[in-house]
Amino acid sequence: MRWTWAGLVALVAVAGCKQVGPYQRDPNEEDAFVSNVPVIRAPAQDRCAALGKASVRGSCDDALYLAQEYSRRLAVGDEVCLEGGFGEEPGAACKARAAVIDTGPNRVKLEVRSARPDSRWFKSEMRHAWYEEGALVDLYLAERGY
Repeated sequence: MRWTWAGLVALVAVAGCKQVGPYQRDPNEEDAFVSNVPVIRAPAQDRCAALGKASVRGSCDDALYLAQEYSRRLAVGDEVCLEGGFGEEPGAACKARAAVIDTGPNRVKLEVRSARPDSRWFKSEMRHAWYEEGALVDLYLAERGY
């Protein structure tokens, strides 16, 4: 009789688990061994170095310095504009807003909070990603046309 009850309980447990569907990990969840949160790496060569000895190299180097200072000073709780004014306070021209939710050595974890329908970040709301400092600097320079 005991085996019958144990078999029945096992059958109900297996049948109940089958009804739930496949297990999917939370894309924003991190643990010590495996992380689903993507890391956006810095490009191998910065945009100013790619300009060589062009006449705009001086202004690019100035913008590079400002971008490095801006990205190094980001702290948890800061709001940033990912599109339409990265490096400035998120204002009316900002198409995608994000918040710094964590920091680490040479990287910042951002969460996309809101995005307009015409933004490339529109389908990415509430997603997390780690950005290396060089990736944020590259975003800054790209927004300024370098």
